[in-house]
Amino acid sequence: MPDIPEKFRHLMSDKRAFANLATVMADGSPQVTPVWFDYSNGKIRVNTAKGRVKSRTMTEGAKVALAIMDPDNSYRYIQVRGTVARVTENGADQHIDSLAKKYLDKDT
Repeated sequence: MPDIPEKFRHLMSDKRAFANLATVMADGSPQVTPVWFDYSNGKIRVNTAKGRVKSRTMTEGAKVALAIMDPDNSYRYIQVRGTVARVTENGADQHIDSLAKKYLDKDT
């Protein structure tokens, strides 16, 4: 994944910006879902539950795109495109708790 330009890095970590995650369905049609995310070690991470559309479309190597809009200025956003690098359940509970802290200011 390319580095996020410096002028957009605060959207990745300092703000409660939502990402609109685009994936591709089995029939080739696009699917878009607003998601919580974090940015760690040059990777964007999202969390989902089994059975949701995201869990079926986000397989390793799948093409994805995210549009992350500045919550203070809806005309300012960054788009990131790439492929799913890894899918894991390890640490999922801790990850969703950290996202709850970021977005809801709650521990879980």
